[in-house]
This record gives sequence, structure tokens and C-alpha cells, in this order.
Amino acid sequence: MDDQKPISRHQQKKANREAILMDAKKPLTEGELARLERMKRSVQNRRGRKQPSVMPAKLARTSAFAPRRKGLITDSNFMRVYEVPGYSVVEVRGRELGSQHRDAIYALFRLPRAKISMPNPSYKPRTFTAPTISCYETRTTWRELLKVMGKGEHVNNLLSLLNTFQEIQQVSLTIHQGSSIEELEKIRKSRAAGVLPDTAGSASPIIKELSWDGAQLDSGITVQYGTSVLEMIEKAYLVSINAEVQFRLKSDHAKTFWPFIDSQPNHSYIDEERLAHLAGRSLWAEDMTSAHRAQFRKECREAFNDMRMAGGLREWREEVTGSGRNKSRRYHYVHASPRQLEMDLIKTVSQG
Repeated sequence: MDDQKPISRHQQKKANREAILMDAKKPLTEGELARLERMKRSVQNRRGRKQPSVMPAKLARTSAFAPRRKGLITDSNFMRVYEVPGYSVVEVRGRELGSQHRDAIYALFRLPRAKISMPNPSYKPRTFTAPTISCYETRTTWRELLKVMGKGEHVNNLLSLLNTFQEIQQVSLTIHQGSSIEELEKIRKSRAAGVLPDTAGSASPIIKELSWDGAQLDSGITVQYGTSVLEMIEKAYLVSINAEVQFRLKSDHAKTFWPFIDSQPNHSYIDEERLAHLAGRSLWAEDMTSAHRAQFRKECREAFNDMRMAGGLREWREEVTGSGRNKSRRYHYVHASPRQLEMDLIKTVSQG
């Protein structure tokens, strides 16, 4: 497969707007253009998925979940800021999260959400405070959650999932506004200097409230999402990932890499340094020995094989870049399912 440079978001937006303007029969306002562009991007990102998981982009492209299930730090004083430079800054407090927590949260985002309004407890008449506040809420059952995760509808699986949610409840998982720690610091300094209002750069938990009626398969579960997620849903800062593949993956590293790879339809390769960021590691840190890097590369190869076996990738290959001690790896891949536009093209050619 030939090397292909990923199309930048700016280039994609420009192409989308040009296509929309060519199709339009009358002049469009900026707001109409933006809405149509979001819809076009959404269509481009589909890959023939039956029931994708739709979530905030920063949640799909984060390193906040350790690529393992056991040996997690459970200390209530645990706090760490995870950065995937250029994509996300996520803060975790309360305990370390692993692959099982990622799968549980992704399953929630696979289910429908409803917007609800409720009285604002901070409301005071004749002030600028709104009388009501809004949030998005998912109502489901343990049976439905197990079903969307591809797990058997058995009480043992229910108890494991219940334990996972109890651990998630111990955590404050916060999405920050900046896409890197450097950008986040600039926002904080601007707020301190009064250049930006106090609300700029604010953050809130992803899950505001999570409750369940009991430990029976048909017991109800209610999830309310925090204001960070509310804002991202309202402004369509969402991506879709093939959840069928996510829940079929066996490798914890594959579960870490797949959401990032699948949420960016115009990319066809990824460098190992980015994979290390996604795994919460720094490939060239002082504590990363040659043996550690060799083990990580082995885990990367296993992860890509797993993504292929799970039906996410059709093929992949490893390229060695650089030379000597600066030798690195780049992983090229081809998605197993074409994007919607590619599917339309294939259909047109076959009909012709």
C-alpha cells in the first residue's frame, strides 16, 4: 500500500463546503453551511456500522484508560492527567481505569440518549440564572447493556458489570477544553489575567450521576451525563466508532488503539509514538529501556493482528523509519469496511 498523508481537518472542511456550495440551489448562510458540513462529515465517517458507539471525540482519542484489566491503582488519592498531544487532555481522580471501564462507558454511549430539563436549584427570581437546567440521560437495563457489549445475559456477567460501574462511580473523569497540556496552560493563564471569562476552559465529570434499581437482569439503570458531554453533544463534537469490533477485541492494547483509529476515517497510518501516547506511555522516556520498547512493539503487532481478526482492519503492515538509535515504527492499515462515500462509489460502479 502506498504511503498516504492524512487529510487535515481544515482541508476536509474546505472540500465539504465546496461540495455543499456546488450542490446548493440558493445562497446559504454560515449557520446553514456549518450544519450541512457537520452532516456531511457524519456521513463520511460511517463505515457500514449497524449500531456504532457515538461519543465525544476526546473520549475516543484519550489515554485515560490503562491498557490492562488487572493490577490497576485503586488508591482513592489517585490523580493523573492523561495527554494525547493535539487531541485530548483528560484528568482522572479516584482510581485508575482499565479496559473494562472503557468498554462499560462505550456501551453507554452506544445507547440512545434523551435530553431532559429539570428545575435549577440555584435559580433566583430577577437574576440571570436560568430557571431550568438541561442534561442528557440514558435509561436502560443490565440485560440491554450486556446485549450491546456482546456478552451473555447471565447473572455472573451482570455482577461483573455492576462491580465495574461501582468502580466508575469512585472516579471523577474530566475532559479539559484544551487539546494539549500546553494549550490548557495558556487557557488557564488567560483566565487568570482576565482575558477569558471564568467559564472558559472549565471542566466537569463525564458521568454526572449513575444509579440502578437492583442486580436483576431487567433492573433499570439511569445515567446522566455531565456538562462537558452535554456541550459536546449540542455542538456535535462527536465521533462514531465500530462498537461491534471494540467488544470483539481480546487485546487490551487493541481496545486502546481501535477507538482512535476508527474515529479518524481519513487516516491510513499511525506512528508508534502516538500509540505510546494512547497507552499512557512515553516511548523515549528515561525509564523506557530498549527491552521495554521491544515489548511494546510486540504488543502493538499483537494489537493490529487482533484488530484484523475482529473485523476492524482488512490488512496492516509495519514500516521501519529512521536509522540507528532513532529507528522507529509506523503502522499502515486498511479498514475492513469502506466509508459511506466509498460504498456509494462501489455501488455506482457496479450499477454502471
